[in-house]
Parts: sequence; structure tokens; C-alpha cells
Amino acid sequence: MTRKSSDPQTTASSHRPLKLPGDGTIRREDITPAFIDRLERQVASLPGYSLITHAEREASRRAFLDTRRKNQGLWVFGYGSLMWNPAIHVAQSAKSTLFGYHRAFCLHLVIGRGSPKKPGLMLGLDAGGSCVGIAHRIAPEHVESETEILWLREMVGTGYLPKAVQLRIGAKRVQGLTFVANRNSKRFAGRIPFKKAVRRMASAEGDIGTNRDYLYRTIAHLNEFGLAEGPLHELERAVKERAGDL
Repeated sequence: MTRKSSDPQTTASSHRPLKLPGDGTIRREDITPAFIDRLERQVASLPGYSLITHAEREASRRAFLDTRRKNQGLWVFGYGSLMWNPAIHVAQSAKSTLFGYHRAFCLHLVIGRGSPKKPGLMLGLDAGGSCVGIAHRIAPEHVESETEILWLREMVGTGYLPKAVQLRIGAKRVQGLTFVANRNSKRFAGRIPFKKAVRRMASAEGDIGTNRDYLYRTIAHLNEFGLAEGPLHELERAVKERAGDL
């Protein structure tokens, strides 16, 4: 069962700022249960924000791994910061396409690159269309340790759901893992009106950086794929104009 914001165990007094290196990336060694606990304490008092316990998080990871053959590597599909800051040990990375989902800023963001006073929007995969991103292959001997990192990183609260997917890498198809938006979560924002999204993303900022930096880095990687124009590029231009980053 999920841990609600009113639970006593989520309301510890420590709110020490969470700082990342100057380049705005998160390091593998930073992603620990204690780090996640501190992130969650920052939103524990917000009404309707549902958290999950470490036991629930681990049960979710084990359920996914139990569907796979032992001693098998794992492809992980990244469509946002996992593209440019995977923070896990990878044996190989390649451009990949996922069908049936599209990339969208569809999740409310109040920690990390947003805050309750300056909320932003976070990318998720929502149903329909397709998405180009980067697939990272984890070697068989590292699947256990690196999925622990992934679940701690992605399964903060109820915003995402782990999902087994089929990816296209070049001419071949492989089975992989990604994290899709949870439409049943309080964090799910759906389709935010364009002007409202621009206002929020231009000003949102949290302990680990700004919302617009996350947007700009994502667009830079889409450009590397040859995807030089699209809805997110329009969003980037509008955010840059409002934030004075042109």
C-alpha cells in the first residue's frame, strides 16, 4: 500500500538541500535510499501526494525481474534524462524507437527540478504514437545492481510505472524496460495548455536544477538524432523567450 503524505514516517524534520555537481547531472553514487527519503520528505506534507515504501519499490523491481530469464542482459529505454545522464553502468548505448508511446511533459513536478512554490512539469511516456530515444544495455552481471539504482531513481512516488516493451534498434527488435506515466497517479497532469506549460517550465526550479535546463538538454539530444523540429522544439523556443535565455 502506498505511503500517504500524512504518514508520520514521511514527516521528518531534515530538509537539507540536495545539490548536484555543477554540470547539473546526478551521479550513480548519489542515488541511495537515504537520498530518496530526503526527496520524499520535501513533498510529504503536500495534500494528495502519494509516496511508496521501499518495500513496495523493491517488490515492483522483483516482479519485473521475475518475468525475465536469469543471466540475461537488459535494454533500458531512455527518453529524458536517462538519455544524457543514465547514472548506471551500461555496456552499450544505441538510438532506439519505441512504438505505442510518445514523449510528453505530462507529470506535475514539485521536487528535484521543481518545488511546491515553483512547480514544473516532467517528461513521461503517454499512450499513443512513437518515441525516439536511447537504449542502454546493462550486462547480465550488472542487472541486479543497476536495476536497484533505476527503481530508486524512477519510482519516487507514484508518477511512473515500469513496463516491459519492445524496442527497435537499427534493423532488430529487442525486449527492454522503460518507465511510463501512471495515469492513475496524483502526479499525472495530462495535456497542459501550451501557455501554462511555458510559464511553469520557465520559472520552475528545485534543489537539483531548473526545469528548463532539463528541457534544453532533452532537445539537444533530439537534435543529435536529426529530430530538429517538433512540438517540444516549439516549447523550447517559447520557454527560452519567456526565461530570457535566447
